Amino acid sequence: MRRRQILPVLLAFCCTLVITVSCGQQPSDTGGEAPDAAEAPAEVDTSKPIVMGYSSWAGWWPWAIAEEEGLFEKNGANVELTWFDGYLDSMVALASGQLDANCQTLNDTISFAGEAVNGEVAVVVNDNSAGNDKVIVSAEINTIEDMAGKSVALEEGVVGDFLLNLALEEAGMSRDEVTIENLETGAAATAFAAGQTDAFAGWVPFWETALTREGSKELTSSAAFPGAIPDLLVVSQTLIDEQPDQVQALVNTWFDILAFMEENQDRANEIMAKRASVSDEDFGRYLEGTRFFTLEDNLEAFSPGDSMVHMPYAAEEMADFMVGVGFIPEAPDLATVLDDQFVKAYAEAS
Repeated sequence: MRRRQILPVLLAFCCTLVITVSCGQQPSDTGGEAPDAAEAPAEVDTSKPIVMGYSSWAGWWPWAIAEEEGLFEKNGANVELTWFDGYLDSMVALASGQLDANCQTLNDTISFAGEAVNGEVAVVVNDNSAGNDKVIVSAEINTIEDMAGKSVALEEGVVGDFLLNLALEEAGMSRDEVTIENLETGAAATAFAAGQTDAFAGWVPFWETALTREGSKELTSSAAFPGAIPDLLVVSQTLIDEQPDQVQALVNTWFDILAFMEENQDRANEIMAKRASVSDEDFGRYLEGTRFFTLEDNLEAFSPGDSMVHMPYAAEEMADFMVGVGFIPEAPDLATVLDDQFVKAYAEAS
């Protein structure tokens, strides 16, 4: 089932929505709208923790380090970190107001932002996919041009579809030159592995299933398109309006996490591997396909530009793509989706 088909129903029943997470806790409902400028800030209950969701992606595992090593507290962030076994559940929880913050991709933020009850704003880039998203093909396909007339199993409108579109455009081709078999990503990988399509596009670990097909191979990956798939910390606009100091504390914590990872690699990997619940081999491979974003990387990503490295440009490209394939009816106001003030404030204080 596609996300856009279920979101309106979920939002309509957000008051009774129960999301099962691995820790057995239900995220709190932030509710309400951003306060009037005339409203006294004292009316905001700052004693309640910021409820922040994250799920199993290599670029988001490091948040477990902050929890284990007291980095949230060090930066004055009052956080209830909530793990979601299902990424979609975390996005729905943020959109319906049950979370104050969540880890999600730029394209998914664009797809949900228009209907999010408290708004959705990206405030820091955690990482870029640098190979963890792939196009896998059958033995007879050796170039993008060979894809003409071939069938591709993928989930329409999400990152695998976007990656395929970028690869086709680079080769001077269009999406209309291939036959899209629209399936949920796991089902798409299974269909390709069973020989039902000529190609598959998607992310880890699903492309591992695709590669079980004899003779199959990687044709291209997100490593060929730097900046195309950024993974973000996204907060509600309500949180920015009511508790900007807590948003700043979250951003500051991210950069402390990176410093900890650099200075305490073994301990950092131990914490992340435990949180990820994957084998040592898989853990290393997933990290290789992930490029963590430093302060300098973030400043560049939030800046205007004419390539996918710059998120304002990337957001426009993604929004146009999703509208074009019918994944969203119209693009949200992209100017409200990206906010670099907290990254800049950290840079000025450093």
